[in-house]
Amino acid sequence: MPANAPALPATVPSPGALPRPAAPPAPAAGPAREAIRAEALRLGFDAVGFARAHLGPEVRERLAAFLAAGMHGEMGWLAERSEQRSHPRALWPEAVSVVALGMNYGPEDDPLASLALPDCGTVSVYARHRDYHDVVKKRLKALARWMVDRFAGTELKVFVDTAPVAEKPLAQQAGLGWQGKHSNLVSRAHGSWLFLGEVYTTLDLAPDAAETDHCGACTRCLAACPTDAFLGPYRLDARRCISYLTIEHRGPIPHELRSRMGNRIYGCDDCLAACPWNKFAHPTEEPALIPRTDLMAPSLAELAMLDDAAFRARFSGSPIKRIGRDRFVRNVLNAIGNSGDPGLLPAAVALCRDPDPVVAEAATWAAARLGGAA
Repeated sequence: MPANAPALPATVPSPGALPRPAAPPAPAAGPAREAIRAEALRLGFDAVGFARAHLGPEVRERLAAFLAAGMHGEMGWLAERSEQRSHPRALWPEAVSVVALGMNYGPEDDPLASLALPDCGTVSVYARHRDYHDVVKKRLKALARWMVDRFAGTELKVFVDTAPVAEKPLAQQAGLGWQGKHSNLVSRAHGSWLFLGEVYTTLDLAPDAAETDHCGACTRCLAACPTDAFLGPYRLDARRCISYLTIEHRGPIPHELRSRMGNRIYGCDDCLAACPWNKFAHPTEEPALIPRTDLMAPSLAELAMLDDAAFRARFSGSPIKRIGRDRFVRNVLNAIGNSGDPGLLPAAVALCRDPDPVVAEAATWAAARLGGAA
């Protein structure tokens, strides 16, 4: 899971308070852990930690409260498999340990620079390159094969945002970072920019010390949110989050929020980019995660003209492809309406009679905002 995905509620345990299973069996010797760590680093992971396949009741309680308040919006999958998400062994009863892994996708330049270009779109850092699911899963599978060969009788499963796994609480428990006040993972070494993946295994590996919260009194991430999606520290209402609105939400974007979204057409990095811990981050060196030049500040006029075939061709291998042409063009039209650029009026007018009613409504709204007639 990327740092800026619509986040689950954070767990905020006191130092050392994360519960572990009662009377665990004796952990594997240190050399096994260090061999796994060394192999993971060799394969291209940037952070490696170990945790028990167990999460304390605070994870379940916070998720239940989040769901009961309806703050997950249309993400029904969160409610449907919440028990498995709260309990690693409910997903796989044989799991004993979790190898938590992170891959750095830090940007080289200011991730928010394109916000100042009203005729261009802003794409979240995590979606400016190849789909991270493919990149991370390939490395996870390679590590899994190595572990099976190295440790006879070992069983395991790998996950990268593809199953009900509480990735951020597990990463915190394994010492990779902590869930900040924006509910995303923060690393002292990598700031906000880590993709996460997990190996659930029957190997009994001694856990690392859980990372503690280092946010202190800082609230920069909360203040940075353009749509006021935070109800307070560690409390995100996904229904107001731009990442949710541009990716998960299927219908028209609420008018109250449209004008606040600027030119963000896929995801949002504002709360991540505001974190002071990013001063320790560094650009990714993974070739597959180097941004595509055509996604750094793409032309809104050009994107608005994409039909389904052109959309699929342009975003082949990109996470953007999964939301489909209609939802993406809706986002582009929202940005056009916020641009204040009359030169973009023809692009909006051309889509006012689009076959998709959500696209047509967004186009009509954008044309009206630019002073034109549908």
